[in-house]
Amino acid sequence: MSGSGHRLLSVARLSVSEPRAGRMLCGPLSFGIDHGRTLGIVGESGSGKTLTAMAVAGLLPGHLAAEGHVALDGATLPTGDAAASRDLRTAYTGVVFQNPSTALNPRLTVGAQLAEALAPDVRRDQARAVARCLTLLDEVGIREPERKLTAWPHELSGGIAQRVVIAMALARQPKLLIADEPTTALDVTVQAQILDLIAGLQRRHRFGVLLITHDMGVIRDRADEVVVMAGGRVVEHGGTEALFAAPRSNEAKTLLAASEFVLPEWNDPAGTAPGTPPLLEARGVRKTFRKGPQALAGVDLVVRPGISLGIVGESGSGKSTLARIIAGLERADAGAIRLDGEIRRPGTRSDLVQYVFQDPYSSLDPRLAVVDTVAEPLRARGMRKADALKAARTLLDEVGLDPSLWERLPGRLSGGQRQRVGFARAIATRPKLLIADEPVAALDSTSRERVLALMQRLQARHGTAQLLISHDLSVVARLCSEVVVMRAGEIVEQGPTRRIFETPAHPYTRQLLEAVPGRRRQPAPPIETVHATGETT
Repeated sequence: MSGSGHRLLSVARLSVSEPRAGRMLCGPLSFGIDHGRTLGIVGESGSGKTLTAMAVAGLLPGHLAAEGHVALDGATLPTGDAAASRDLRTAYTGVVFQNPSTALNPRLTVGAQLAEALAPDVRRDQARAVARCLTLLDEVGIREPERKLTAWPHELSGGIAQRVVIAMALARQPKLLIADEPTTALDVTVQAQILDLIAGLQRRHRFGVLLITHDMGVIRDRADEVVVMAGGRVVEHGGTEALFAAPRSNEAKTLLAASEFVLPEWNDPAGTAPGTPPLLEARGVRKTFRKGPQALAGVDLVVRPGISLGIVGESGSGKSTLARIIAGLERADAGAIRLDGEIRRPGTRSDLVQYVFQDPYSSLDPRLAVVDTVAEPLRARGMRKADALKAARTLLDEVGLDPSLWERLPGRLSGGQRQRVGFARAIATRPKLLIADEPVAALDSTSRERVLALMQRLQARHGTAQLLISHDLSVVARLCSEVVVMRAGEIVEQGPTRRIFETPAHPYTRQLLEAVPGRRRQPAPPIETVHATGETT
């Protein structure tokens, strides 16, 4: 509690509704945050956690309404009239959104966006505004802040962009920082650095933090108290250690189970006995992008038939570039790719390799019904429309998509459902190698669990080799019998997953493992990373 005898944030019987539809979306909810403390709100997508946070911040869309009592540092914030409390909320709260690429305006420089976030009296004095912007960038750990003021959002790495968003949130020295999934789109080491940054700023300025996430590892490391939400209601509320020691609600137990870092016992898959020819061989693969550093520096990789191989590393390590070259989506500058015993000509694609993309929202044609999307690659191979649609329905059933969704457009599906469609389309041509690039990065824990189970089931049924690109080491630990660790375009360590994760030989691998949420207690050391943009963080 603060010395003034009140909590920093006090929320009582807060609810959010959609008046025109006559629907109650979440609530009533009651919770609080003390000065300098962190409250985590966790739950699956659709649980109401983001709606709750936006109601506190006064950022609900116009068709939604909030009711209840919200007090910030002793001052009541009217919930029914956002305009009446806008100045107070702006002065007292800062918001860090999930995706920095959408939180930043692509048409404004970093300096212009920071200046917009400043208080009016500071903004009117140009010299004072520039000085304040430079101070903010320095405070969030951005090197060469003078140069970054003139940078555009697309020139920033994900970690740097999120630091800029945090700087904007701190522009008016708020008493409450609302962080809505602030690290979901970031790799594990940058994630740890961003969370360490917020924690350090919190200790320095004594603001409270409302942390929204579905990652229980992050909650264990960062939150003092936890609110677990489901269906718009609070199903559990208490201290972090108590919740992890003895969760009471089924929802909390499910979230905890999905966040466990487990190394299964792996047996060598059938058909991969010594002497079995590799399915894929990449030798001496090099790639340099225009105006950028070397993305791949002579990489050698072997994928055996029927196994799952994980490639891990930070953003900019070259893992996705290597995968896209293997799939024929990028051209290598040098090196050779041998697929199923044959040298593949540069820039050509093969039905033996299919790709599942990270973003289930942009990888599907928004104009095609789901069943037509899955039938498309079959029709491209000359199959009659009726036969292709029949095969597509079989595939959608195989990936567990409800038949009521087959005729819908992708925009009417959830992220997990769309990703299932992506897998159905990818296996339509019966490939021997399936490349999955961050397939669960954008999904909540339940959807994540379903997609991972689907990947295991598809491999067991079809014997397809899988090349999994991920920054989530728990996903790799679960799915992959072998792992490759990449850094700055090179492979620094490779071998059986259990050996690499239990006894890592390379310091960089140890840093990756120490940064996994829920497995670490000390602040993550900064790791200097060269990104594909040529930027060093």
